[in-house]
Amino acid sequence: MALRNAVLAALLEGPASGYDLAKIFDASVGNFWMATPQQLYRELERMEADGLIEATVVEQSRRPNKRVFTATAEGERVLREFTARAPRPTAIRDELMVQVQSVDAGDAEAVRAAVLERVEWSSAKLARYERLRLRELGGRTEEEHLARGERVGPYLTVRRGISLEQENVRWGEWVLTVLDRRAAARPAHR
Repeated sequence: MALRNAVLAALLEGPASGYDLAKIFDASVGNFWMATPQQLYRELERMEADGLIEATVVEQSRRPNKRVFTATAEGERVLREFTARAPRPTAIRDELMVQVQSVDAGDAEAVRAAVLERVEWSSAKLARYERLRLRELGGRTEEEHLARGERVGPYLTVRRGISLEQENVRWGEWVLTVLDRRAAARPAHR
C-alpha cells in the first residue's frame, strides 16, 4: 500500500491541513499506517502534483496561512481502485520478536525489560484507542452506530487496533511470567 492511499483515506474525514493530517495519522490512521510528518508533507506535494488532491490557502490572522487539502475526483477514483483490489498479506517486522527469539543466548533481563516496555506502551495505546472508540460512537451503542452511523470505517479500524493491543498486552504479560519463572528456577551464580 502506498502512503497516498492512507492520505486519501484520512481525507475522508474532510478537508485537512498537513498538520491536521499528521494528527489524524497519529489518532486514527496510525492504527494501521505509520508516517512521519516529513513523509506526509512530501507525499502531499507529490499527490498535489499528480492531481489527487488540491490545496486551498486559508488565511489566518495570528498565524501563518495554511494550506487545506481535499481529495479531487481523480483522488477518489484512485481510492476506489485501491479498495477494489485484494490487499497484500501483512508482513511483520518486529525487532522485539527477534530479541525474544534470542533470549536464551542473550541478555534475558534486557529482553524482559523490553517486553515490559511493550506491555506498558500497548496498554497506553489501548486506552487511547478506547477513547477514540467512544468518540466514534458519540453516545450511541455499537449496534446503533454500525447500523446508522454516517461512516463505519474509522470505527472498524479502531476496533482492530483495540484487538491488536489487547493481544499484545496478553502475550507480553504471558512472556513476562515465563521469563520470571525461568529466572527463579535457575541456580544462583556464585
